[in-house]
Amino acid sequence: MADTTSPVTASDEQVDDKSRRRFLTLATGAVGGVGVAVAATPFVTYFRPSARALFLGAPVQVDVSKIEMGSLLRVEWRGQPVYIVRRTAEALANIKKGVELVADPESNLSTQPEYAKNDTRSRDDEYLVVKGVCTHLGCAPQYLPSVTATEVQQPWFGGFFCPCHGSKFDLAGRVFRGVPAQSNLEVPPYQFLDGSSLIIGEDGGASA
Repeated sequence: MADTTSPVTASDEQVDDKSRRRFLTLATGAVGGVGVAVAATPFVTYFRPSARALFLGAPVQVDVSKIEMGSLLRVEWRGQPVYIVRRTAEALANIKKGVELVADPESNLSTQPEYAKNDTRSRDDEYLVVKGVCTHLGCAPQYLPSVTATEVQQPWFGGFFCPCHGSKFDLAGRVFRGVPAQSNLEVPPYQFLDGSSLIIGEDGGASA
């Protein structure tokens, strides 16, 4: 019976050798790529904020020059809203008009840095920086700067109104008498870098 098996020629062996070399080259390259990825991983991990840093919250820088007079800008710091209000001259005058309505006019029972323990509760009278969290049960108060706001009972000289349980705060974040909240809105640590930048979470010392 005749042998029908095709003989292996020298050219066939060369093709096999080339195939093997190509495979080894690709495999070596793949291993090298994995090595680069493994080597890069520690750097990626190093530059990623730790879980503790994410929980504590890094300082937040805000350009306040773009806030229109009388407007509020809401930002987030440590997972909570922070209100930045650019107060008009009228708003500052209204703070004085409503002083008899607030429960803690000198901010003795509230939380704020020492530099914000004043009539306007701020480093700069024009800018109010407070946490947008009602000190009763943590709802987000509405910003109602108009003295004729229909959502609140008169007298009203503008400020913040909590729709959850009716707590009211003036344009310095000071709580009204006779409402569920017992303390003024909290002022976080902050500082101005220049005429347009504000950093929440730093006040010239260590980060809060």
